[in-house]
Amino acid sequence: MSPYRPDLVDCWIFRVTPSGAEILLIRRAPGRILPGLWQCVSGSLEGGERVALAALREVREETGFDAATIEAFYDLDQVNQFHEPSVDAVLSSVIFAVRVRADAEPTLSHEHDAARWVPLDLAYDESIWPGYRESIARIRDHLLDPARAAWFELALDGSRVGS
Repeated sequence: MSPYRPDLVDCWIFRVTPSGAEILLIRRAPGRILPGLWQCVSGSLEGGERVALAALREVREETGFDAATIEAFYDLDQVNQFHEPSVDAVLSSVIFAVRVRADAEPTLSHEHDAARWVPLDLAYDESIWPGYRESIARIRDHLLDPARAAWFELALDGSRVGS
């Protein structure tokens, strides 16, 4: 097996309320690449950091959500590649998701200037990048069904649940 380290991790945050599933969209702050873009949590890996744990660290740094707020952690079985002109390279990102408590509210870092919970279908419609739409579709199609979700679930240490 040849190890492959991604450049980035993305992590979609969702919750299930009595009115249905909602995705947290956070808006990139001015002064950053792609200011004003509504997105999921995204960030770089630190040296020697496990990929799954980088996703949880980024969730904590960008939203304040931690083990007390997270109900489940998932590997979406998705890797995106995209061209980034600012570094003149193709970057890769491994995609994760967390389900948080229905009453959870984020505390944003300086990287984002707004957040909103959006119904799943509306989040899909509003997403700019095709990879974002695919991630939201995977949450809808796989993680909202408990029998299917179990196959994607990770423990908070990054290991597969049940393995």
